Amino acid sequence: MSDSTLYDIVELGDPRLRVLALPVDLTRLQEALEVVQAMESRMQERGGVGIAAPQIGVGQQIMIIASKPNARYPDAPHMKPMVMFNPVPFNYSDHKVTLWEGCLSVPGIRGKVTRSDSVSVRYADNTGKLQEIRLDGFPARIFLHEYDHLVGKTFVDRVDSVTDLVTDKVYFKQMSTSVS
Repeated sequence: MSDSTLYDIVELGDPRLRVLALPVDLTRLQEALEVVQAMESRMQERGGVGIAAPQIGVGQQIMIIASKPNARYPDAPHMKPMVMFNPVPFNYSDHKVTLWEGCLSVPGIRGKVTRSDSVSVRYADNTGKLQEIRLDGFPARIFLHEYDHLVGKTFVDRVDSVTDLVTDKVYFKQMSTSVS
């Protein structure tokens, strides 16, 4: 199963996106790292800044955060991709920010989502070592977005109203006219 061609992005409506992901058995880390390779491949193919294992149909607590500027997020900070196994968020900031989000599993749609602007996370890294980190700004948003996938949610569940959903076409048109 190490061939990443066996995995494809699971899209909204697929029941695998609504299942609670199971913890990774860190004594079998090599198998989980094969899933990570498939995740990285799909994320890069689609120009994503993060991905969670349920998005490729794998019900395990694995995510990658990989903030970088691109067409979808031109102002994103650049960071080295971070693999997280069994992440546990804590210490959410009281300061909330509402921004547009998209998702590899919800192609062509964006939504306004309010999230904490920072969060602390405990997780195991790609060597199985336990780590703790504080994420701020866009990386915190990516983490919280990907964590939602581990608990069976998508950003669509987080919008306040259906009026906060738009197609990518409308979003990019509005962005280009607001810059002019």
